[in-house]
Amino acid sequence: MTRYFLRRVLYGLLVLVGVNVLTFVLFFSVNTPDDMARLNIGGKRVTQDQIDKWKVERGYDKPLYLNERASGLETVTDTVFWDRSVALLALRFGRSDAAGASDIGHEIGRRMLVSLQLAVPLFVLQVFVSVVFALVLVFFRHSRIDFWGVVLCVLMLSVSSLFYIIVGQFLFSRVLRLVPISGWAPGLDAARFLVLPVALSLLSRLGGEGRLYRAMFLEEIGRDYVRTARAKGLGEGRVLGRHVLRNALIPIITSAGSYLPYVFLGSLVFESFFGIPGLGAYVIDAIAGQDFAIVRAMVFVGSLLYIGSYVLIDLAYTWADPRVRLS
Repeated sequence: MTRYFLRRVLYGLLVLVGVNVLTFVLFFSVNTPDDMARLNIGGKRVTQDQIDKWKVERGYDKPLYLNERASGLETVTDTVFWDRSVALLALRFGRSDAAGASDIGHEIGRRMLVSLQLAVPLFVLQVFVSVVFALVLVFFRHSRIDFWGVVLCVLMLSVSSLFYIIVGQFLFSRVLRLVPISGWAPGLDAARFLVLPVALSLLSRLGGEGRLYRAMFLEEIGRDYVRTARAKGLGEGRVLGRHVLRNALIPIITSAGSYLPYVFLGSLVFESFFGIPGLGAYVIDAIAGQDFAIVRAMVFVGSLLYIGSYVLIDLAYTWADPRVRLS
C-alpha cells in the first residue's frame, strides 16, 4: 500500500504541475500584463505610466518565461512564471491584482474556515440522510412508498438549486421570519446564518443522491449473499443494514468522496446568495473583479484538493472492502 500511495502522490504531483503550467499559459495567452493592468485600473483613459506603475507594484514588469537581462539562475527565477506559477507549488500564493493587493494565502486560510462551517455539516448530513432515505425506499420496494419516493426524487432533482434558494429565502426569512435571509457572524452566532443554506442545499441534492443510492442498493439486493442471509432467518432490516449497506459502501464512497473538494472550496452559488464570506464567494468576487491572481490560485487549490480527495477515496476502499488490495 505504501508503494501505491507514493506512486499516486507522484502521479498527482505531475498532474498538478501540468494544470499549473497550462493555466498560466492560457491566462497570459488571452491577457497580457498590460491588458490586466487596464482591467484593474479601470476607466476609459489609462495612461502608459499608470500601466507601468501597476505592473511594477505587482511584479508583472518582469519577462514572462525567460529573463535574458539576468545571469545564472535568475534568468529563470526572475520571471513572472516563477513568481506567479512555480511559487504556487510551494503554496506561496502572492498578492491579488486588485487595488488592495491583499495576501491571497491569508484570505484562502481565513475563508476556508468559513466554508468548512457550511460544508462539513452539509457533507455529513447529505450522506446520512441520502443513505437512510434510499434504504427506506428499498425496504418498502414495490409499494406505494417506494413509488412516490422515486417520483419525489425525480421532482427534486428536476428543480434548479436557484429555485430552492429563492423560495426558501422568501418563505422562511420573509414570510415566517425564522432565520436571517443572508449575512454572516463569527463564532457561535454563525449557526443561525447556516441553518437555511444547509437545509436548502441538502434538499436540492437529496433527489439525485437518494435515487442513486437506491439503485445501488437494489443492485445488491439480488446478490447470492443476500439470499443466503434471508435463508438463515435474518429480517429484512438486518439484511439491508448489515449486508446490503456494507457491500454498497464502495460506490457510496466514490459518490460522496467526489464532493470532498467542495467541502473545502465552498459552494459558489449558496455562499454568494446567502452572503457567506467563504471561498466560493471569494472566487465569484475575483471573477467579477477580473482578479486573475486569485483565479489562478483557486484553480491550483482546486486541483490539489481533487487529487488529494481521490487518493483518500482509494485508501477508503480498503477500509470498506477488505478484498480490495492497492498494488
